[in-house]
Amino acid sequence: QLRRLVHDVLQRLPPALEDPLPAALRRRHALPERREALWAAHFPAAETSLELLNAFRSPAQTRLILEELFLFQLGLGLRRRAHAQGRKRWTIRVDDAIRRSALAVLPFRLTPGQKTALRAIVDDMRQAQPMNRLLQGDVGCGKTIVALLAALVVMENGLQVAFMAPTELLAEQHYLSIERLLAPSRFRVTSLTGSVGAKARRETVTAIETGAADLVVGTHALVQREVRFRALGLAIIDEQHRFGVLQRATLRDKGRQPDVLVMTATPIPRTLALTSYGDLDVSVIRDLPPGRRPVKTKLEPESHRDAVYAFVRRRLQEGRQAYVVYPLVEESAKTDLKAATTMAQTLEALFRDHTVGLLHGRMKPDERGAVMRRFAAGEVHLLVSTTVIEVGVDVPNATVMVIEHAERFGLAQLHQLRGRVGRGPHQSYCRLLYQGPLSQMARTRLKAVAGSTNGFDIAEQDLLLRGPGEMLGTRQSGVPTLQVADLIRDRDLMETAQREAFAALRDATVAASVLARLDDTWTERFGLAGVG
Repeated sequence: QLRRLVHDVLQRLPPALEDPLPAALRRRHALPERREALWAAHFPAAETSLELLNAFRSPAQTRLILEELFLFQLGLGLRRRAHAQGRKRWTIRVDDAIRRSALAVLPFRLTPGQKTALRAIVDDMRQAQPMNRLLQGDVGCGKTIVALLAALVVMENGLQVAFMAPTELLAEQHYLSIERLLAPSRFRVTSLTGSVGAKARRETVTAIETGAADLVVGTHALVQREVRFRALGLAIIDEQHRFGVLQRATLRDKGRQPDVLVMTATPIPRTLALTSYGDLDVSVIRDLPPGRRPVKTKLEPESHRDAVYAFVRRRLQEGRQAYVVYPLVEESAKTDLKAATTMAQTLEALFRDHTVGLLHGRMKPDERGAVMRRFAAGEVHLLVSTTVIEVGVDVPNATVMVIEHAERFGLAQLHQLRGRVGRGPHQSYCRLLYQGPLSQMARTRLKAVAGSTNGFDIAEQDLLLRGPGEMLGTRQSGVPTLQVADLIRDRDLMETAQREAFAALRDATVAASVLARLDDTWTERFGLAGVG
């Protein structure tokens, strides 16, 4: 019955079916025309290889997959082109005085990867069209200092900088570290989050509007209507995939075509970089600061808890600090998971000779800030926390990370949490405490994170385990809803599609009728905002 319906539909196709793939592209890749491909995909000839059909690599299947990816990349190409046609209100200059100002705040030498990324960012900022760049790298590679140096260049040009983080804790961490680094400079750093009191909020909003605030660190509060910048020159967006497309666009709209720098906390798999971030130029920092040692990671069953605590005690006695992370704030009758508040009391009794601190998302911002400052100063030796410390926390003397119920965490999250240690000259350790029996998926995740400290490898494994939609959150991240293509299976074709689509736009070989309908294609077929 279904075959008959498909056959009837195919027979009704018009004889002159428009083909969105340029003829030269089809010839280069030996692909059939669209009409022929639709027939051959649904009613393959007897001689068609069964192996190719099962792998979705018959000429007809390849052609239809490439067509879908080509149209998607064509939309990204148009977005890039539209962005490149924009013009900034201000031009950025970089001279020796600005370079000296930037070097004055630098607490260490940049790695070759940081230098290359900074050079690309500064080159972008000197252009008349606004920058639209993604900065990515592994945990601890020093993306924030690169972003801060770019911010300094902008501020030295008399413009403002907005630094948007996804959580209040991360915004607080960025604010404290940036304020410390810029203390010797003449620039005023302020913060704006959802929990700021009414009076302080009014003062901050006024400082932003008058230009008294040079750099503003905040959360989604920065995109609210009442916040108006006097002269926004650079928008830095940390942890891109936690923000909706609309929030990012709103922050960009607060300036007259400001430069935009997007940072992700963990590496983005190549396939997703070509889709969710395909309209951005990409800089990748692949090296880590000198002297960093790989974190030694070990899986520990629940029965080894006493041995793990003894290990932590020895590190504390050496003068180091440690984290113990739990998946919950408070224990629940519905689950047997250990929780941070209860275990903080237990650990205080076990580690009487050391100061134990507690950190979780339900605490007031000033309470969280006080705990983090004490931990950074070495006054708190053992920090019991939920995943609020997942990103942005940087305490070089902390060398042990214990993750309780590690089987409940995602692969990227485990790698992120592990990244809180290994930031100083001392050897660091991560202990993954798990409760059996483990599901096959949990076992695979734990083995993956224990077997590698390379965030790029872990990102690729995470993509294979979870798929692109779950990894980034389909709708808001820009992962297309594909009909025939598959982002994992068709990774090689995605690269081909981008290369061909961008070349077709450059050489004007795409039919005008295809371009005219592309906005509708993006909305209806990919479930995304139009390309305009």
